[in-house]
Amino acid sequence: MTAMLEVSTASIGYGPIRAVAEASIRVEAGQVVAIVGANGAGKTTLLKSIAGLLPLSSGHIHFEGRDITAMPPHRRVGAGIALSPEGRQVFPDQTVRDNLELGAWSRNLSSSALEDAVEEQFNLFPRLRERQGQMAVTLSGGEQQMLAIARALMSAPRLLLLDEPSLGLAPLVIKEIFAIIRTLRGRGITVLLVEQMANLALGVADRAYVLETGRVTLSGTGAELLLHPQVRAAYLGAGH
Repeated sequence: MTAMLEVSTASIGYGPIRAVAEASIRVEAGQVVAIVGANGAGKTTLLKSIAGLLPLSSGHIHFEGRDITAMPPHRRVGAGIALSPEGRQVFPDQTVRDNLELGAWSRNLSSSALEDAVEEQFNLFPRLRERQGQMAVTLSGGEQQMLAIARALMSAPRLLLLDEPSLGLAPLVIKEIFAIIRTLRGRGITVLLVEQMANLALGVADRAYVLETGRVTLSGTGAELLLHPQVRAAYLGAGH
C-alpha cells in the first residue's frame, strides 16, 4: 500500500556539513507521526526538505505516490503539504485575519469561500476570533502558535508539518496545542510532528522516529518508544 509520505535515504547538507544522513521515514494517511531528538539532530532540516525549502543532496521524497523531490515549495502547498514553522514566523505587521487569508493564497477562493475557511479556523481556535483585528506581533506566544497552525490549515492540507509547536510556551498552552493536534487527527488530517518534548510527542503519535545526529536510530509506535529504555534514558529523564 502506498504511504501518504515516504522519505527514502534522504541526505541534506549545509555546504560541507551533512545535517541529515540517509534518513528514511514513512507516514500513513490519517496518522500523527512524530520525529523526536535533541537539538541539532536534523529534525527541522528534514521537515524543511519535505516542505521544499531545502534541497536533498541525495534520496527521494514521495507524496501520495508521486516523486516530489524536485518540486518547488509553492507547488507542494498546492499538492496538499503545509508547514507550520519553528518559531511561528507569523507576519508581525499584519492582522490575525490577514495572516489567515494569506495562508489560503494557493486556493484562489471566492470571497464567500475564503470567509468560510477563516470561520473554520476561528471555530478551531476561538481565541483567534477574539484577536482577529490585532496585529500578529501583539499576540502572546501561544496565540502566535495557534495562528501559525491555523494559517497552515488555511491551505487545506492533507499533510500538516508541525515544527516544534511547544517551543517557548507555558504548560497550559502546550496542553491546548496538543489537544488541537488530536482534534486534527480526528478530522482526517495527517500530521508529521517535530518536537523536543518527547513525552508529549510520543503520547500523541501513532508512529515515531528518533533522529540522532542526522540519522534515524529508532522507530516504532509512539507507545513502544515511550517504553524504550534508550528513549527513556535520553529524552524522558529519570522521573519517567
